[in-house]
Amino acid sequence: MRGADQEPAQGRDRLAAASQSAGSGTGSGAGGSVASRPVRTSTAGSRTGRTAPSAPFYVAALSGGRCGRVTAGRVPDGVDAPVQYGPRVNAAAVYLQQALFGAQARTERAMADLFGVPMSVGAVAAAHARAGNALADSEFVDQVRDALVGASVVHVDESGLRVAGRLHWVHVATTGKYTLVWVHAKRGRVGIDAGQVMGSMTGIAVHDAWAPYDTYSPAGHQLCCAHLLRELTAAAELTPGQAWPGQATNALLQLKAAADTARAAAGTAIDPGLLAEQTGLFRQAALVAIKDHQNETSKTSRKLTALARRMRDRIDDYLRFAVDLRSPFDNNAAEQQIRMVKIWKKVSGSLRTLDGAQQFALIRSYLRTATTAHGHNIMNALTELAAGHPWLPTVETTT
Repeated sequence: MRGADQEPAQGRDRLAAASQSAGSGTGSGAGGSVASRPVRTSTAGSRTGRTAPSAPFYVAALSGGRCGRVTAGRVPDGVDAPVQYGPRVNAAAVYLQQALFGAQARTERAMADLFGVPMSVGAVAAAHARAGNALADSEFVDQVRDALVGASVVHVDESGLRVAGRLHWVHVATTGKYTLVWVHAKRGRVGIDAGQVMGSMTGIAVHDAWAPYDTYSPAGHQLCCAHLLRELTAAAELTPGQAWPGQATNALLQLKAAADTARAAAGTAIDPGLLAEQTGLFRQAALVAIKDHQNETSKTSRKLTALARRMRDRIDDYLRFAVDLRSPFDNNAAEQQIRMVKIWKKVSGSLRTLDGAQQFALIRSYLRTATTAHGHNIMNALTELAAGHPWLPTVETTT
């Protein structure tokens, strides 16, 4: 419940201070010194301690004599109801709901079991909603978006999530240091544009081979090679005895090892001879696959031909990581954030409202950026958010 983060002894000091404040608010016109009048105390709220989550504090109310006027002590800033939860309790509820992937009933039980705080499912939901709305009203989203637009490399991805009974899409854009997650009813350009990142970004966009990403014009595209390796593994299983899937896989891995070694040594490029050799082997594998399967009519052959043509046509975007060492081999940074969405689906199934989904996405953005990337303590970050002063990043152009 709501208040300042003091220990119980300090709560007694608050009561005394409130009584003195009330006494100073009335003079002899009220019938003499109110210090001699009956004192009534009322719970103005309760405060959140650092170890014990809540303990009540009181405000003294003193009644004047002849005039009957009641003068009460001042309550701490932010206390605006007779009983309410404080920022650390609300922060703990939001923390647990995120950690438990939206399971409000489990969060309710955890609050009672861990902290002895009786908190209804409705109160848990309200704390989560207030946190999301506070982020929407702050400068956090604009600052993160500015950092993404100016970054040299940005990872993007998307995944489906049922919201209000319909399929929606969770989109993510991240540099690893700055992350923005948002929810939209559309998967394609309309949904991507809602994030206001890809249309303005100046760096390299890292993504899978989903076509709408290719309609944007950043500095360059890096197609996810981890996806490609999985496709080549499947191709090898479908075409036993054919050499091209293994040849393309080996070329990718040779180039990845060289790029990793160069980055570790603070180099700016890999050996030109190795780059030319492995690029040639990768291209040759694609051409052999096209020749072998383009005239076949089976569904499998059509898929293999499409894969090989993409490798041939997008070779620069697949192998950019070996030419520009800023560019990564895979899209793991974005997929890690999408993985949280998939776990949420398994645990809680869906979200009831679009507002709730947007709040979930904003809080995920905040926690990822503030804690994982910038080292901010998660409870401190959420407490600051619950108190109305969310942590804000110091934005700089970064990868």
